[in-house]
Amino acid sequence: MPLPVLLVIDGDQDALEDVAARLVRRYGLDYRVESASDPEQALGALAELADAGDELALVLAATSLSDATGGGLLQRARQLHPHAKRGLMVAQGAWADPPTAETIVDSIAMGRIDYYVPVPANAPDEVFHHTISTFLLEWATERRKVPDTVHIVGEEWSGRAYELRETFERCAVPHDFCLAESDEGRILLARAGPDAKLPVMLLPDGRALSDPSNAEIAEAAGAPADFDERDFDVVIVGAGPAGLSAAVYGASEGLRTLVVDEGGIGGQARSSSLIRNYLGFPRGVSGHRLAEQAYEQASVFGASFVFMHRVTALSRSREQLTLSLTEGRRVSATAVILATGASYRRLGVPTLEALTGAGVFYGGPASEAHALSGADVFVAGGGNSAGQAVLYLARYARRVTLIVRGASLDAGMSHYLIQEIQATPGIDVRISTTVVGGGGDGRLRQLVLRDASVGNDETVAADALFVLIGTRPHTDWLPPDIARDRTGFLYTGEDVPNHDGWLLERPPSALETSMSRVLAAGDVRHGSVKRVASAVGEGSIAVQLVHNLLAAQQSAEPRSAAGARARPR
Repeated sequence: MPLPVLLVIDGDQDALEDVAARLVRRYGLDYRVESASDPEQALGALAELADAGDELALVLAATSLSDATGGGLLQRARQLHPHAKRGLMVAQGAWADPPTAETIVDSIAMGRIDYYVPVPANAPDEVFHHTISTFLLEWATERRKVPDTVHIVGEEWSGRAYELRETFERCAVPHDFCLAESDEGRILLARAGPDAKLPVMLLPDGRALSDPSNAEIAEAAGAPADFDERDFDVVIVGAGPAGLSAAVYGASEGLRTLVVDEGGIGGQARSSSLIRNYLGFPRGVSGHRLAEQAYEQASVFGASFVFMHRVTALSRSREQLTLSLTEGRRVSATAVILATGASYRRLGVPTLEALTGAGVFYGGPASEAHALSGADVFVAGGGNSAGQAVLYLARYARRVTLIVRGASLDAGMSHYLIQEIQATPGIDVRISTTVVGGGGDGRLRQLVLRDASVGNDETVAADALFVLIGTRPHTDWLPPDIARDRTGFLYTGEDVPNHDGWLLERPPSALETSMSRVLAAGDVRHGSVKRVASAVGEGSIAVQLVHNLLAAQQSAEPRSAAGARARPR
């Protein structure tokens, strides 16, 4: 197989040769380095690579070619090589020059580049190589070119095979999928053996699982076998940003911590292809990558994770809280943090519901975008997740249409995303519009769109639809004495209605629900700010409150033993 390519473009011949030489020395074993000294030569190289079917991993263009960058050089690179990362090389001190700084900021904001790259100074320049390595890691992750990959082989894209792909998309497990009738599928099935039953999972250690159950998948994802035989200080339900944050802080501060999630890590944040306004990530970070790193961080501190197990009930017996799980298991804890988040609302169109996983997808396009080259794709939603999905899909699809029920984007979407959508070719926005129908012959072929401003229905050809139209909290399984608002979000702290049913002399703490020592954090909480940063903050605060509650409980025990009046906690 030919090596993937790193392409450097710079009109300064000495600088071009220096950067190319550094790349060869550091990455030459795994990548082929090519160079071009002017835009015309670069466009020719891009076309030749595309014609040859060679993969372009990264293209670097100097700011001396900023006119070409603005005029379409890197945009052409995206059209011919949608997976490639694009960097603008800037000289040391470039931010002190207002025109150059403006070029950098505009190029990032309008999606013409992924990020800027500082021109290397003294050898070895690890700042330069850190940026390059980050680009290449992102490219390799998106292209599924990472070790320890789980291979999934299915007879078709929908059904149980889709459920497996969706599950592993939520987990911190690299994976890929192929059809059984493809060349790759035949090779993998031969490795699985003649008795393999579709869908098949081939694990990095060589094992093959035929049509695996959720319990088998949980074990493959690293669930501890004896988790239901232990007592935990805190059990966290949900592994989105709030739950992962609570896991990191709980485990790092010595609490015996267990995280349970029906799917995997990341929650709704995993649908965000690029979060650009999260503190500490100036180049942006994908929701999946952020969740992956948080999962690793919590695991290193000693937190345990159980995926593919749904929590079905929560009860109290004196001082102990008990969670009932699928597979007949039960887990006990002194405190519980509910970080179950919220999921996207369904369209409620039967013909489209029948095509879920076969052209209709709820959530972001992280795993499907690569297969939509040249396709007509639609995204329903008016929030930030929908905006990020549209921009990500525009890298691959022929045309992307954003369907917004409201009269404008301003009500639910950040300004920087609106700007980038307006500046990106191949994106249409239809306001005051809803999806009311559609269908296809086993896969999505068309949609029916209703324009509320004129009352007309229009049938349009469609290859894929991604639905991000609002959320509902995952609280149906909770006991009725945990108070919630009319839409199901949990009341906490001062919002608990008149402390109804509260049995303690103290009021509920800031994130505590109407059941003592049961806290809520993140999107599931009434009045929460639906942002990743606020969910992470609430997860850490919840752990501090757990410490306070445990300390208060321990200090009350001697008084109770001495005959003081004790109330249920």
